[in-house]
Amino acid sequence: MRKKIQDMAVLIEFIAGSGLAIFFHLVLHHEEVAYIIFGVGSLLSLATYLLREDIEQTREKLTVQYDYAHEITFTIAKITDPECRNKAHEILAGTQRTLALLLQGYVPLDETEFYMKGTKYFEESKRRVKAVDPITVGWDTRGSLLNYYQANLRAIERGVQVTRIFVLNREEMLDTEVQKVLLLQINDGIEVRITHRDELPSASEINGPDIASSFDFAIYDDTVATEVFNLPGKYFGRKTRDSALVGYYQHLFDLIEHGSHPVAVEGDRVVLTEGRNAQPAESTPLLSGKRILKV
Repeated sequence: MRKKIQDMAVLIEFIAGSGLAIFFHLVLHHEEVAYIIFGVGSLLSLATYLLREDIEQTREKLTVQYDYAHEITFTIAKITDPECRNKAHEILAGTQRTLALLLQGYVPLDETEFYMKGTKYFEESKRRVKAVDPITVGWDTRGSLLNYYQANLRAIERGVQVTRIFVLNREEMLDTEVQKVLLLQINDGIEVRITHRDELPSASEINGPDIASSFDFAIYDDTVATEVFNLPGKYFGRKTRDSALVGYYQHLFDLIEHGSHPVAVEGDRVVLTEGRNAQPAESTPLLSGKRILKV
């Protein structure tokens, strides 16, 4: 109906202008004025027609965009059951948190996706991988972590330098299982350093974006970073290629590395060395006799 009215308005404007021109031509005998009125009237009719068409197209586009942007809101508004509505609000709140991560430049990942991405980035690395990790006892019984570690070894064989700073409590260095993990990684050519939890940089020292670090992250060739979330939730970790965020992790790694301790192998144990410039520990046989095969 609106379209018909617009078409009729154009016709009415054209007829009115033409009729006025005919009146001046036949009745008042002002031919020049008649031609001017007819020309100006036709141009005005055309201009108003094009203007109305543009306004209508813009209105339709805005209506579609508005409906799309508020589709979820409209759907929730139609839910009448209170329990269903509360559940919908919970789902929406979780989605908003995910969107907030994406807006910051992070891609949230579940545990399987996280280690798959880490394995992929190790395979793609050409220069250096820097990681900060807690000690995970029993990691060699989990397939995803085993595959991730195999990617570590393949990267080292290609000439990639792998540095891993383990975050430990002071008494954990005496634990036999912790010693096995440290010895294994040293023997496999990983540069191992130790930092104690009470030596980690504070929030004021980090001076980075408003994100809470779990001190469990890795940087691959200074182009991509992955991090485990510090609190349990739907997602296990996140990854980013945003240059500013990767720079933040690089800065955080530098701070942790500055306060970390080099290690050396003495007999059958890994110990902290006193000197800041100690050489990497030489490989020694692993006590447990258990190694991960390089493939």
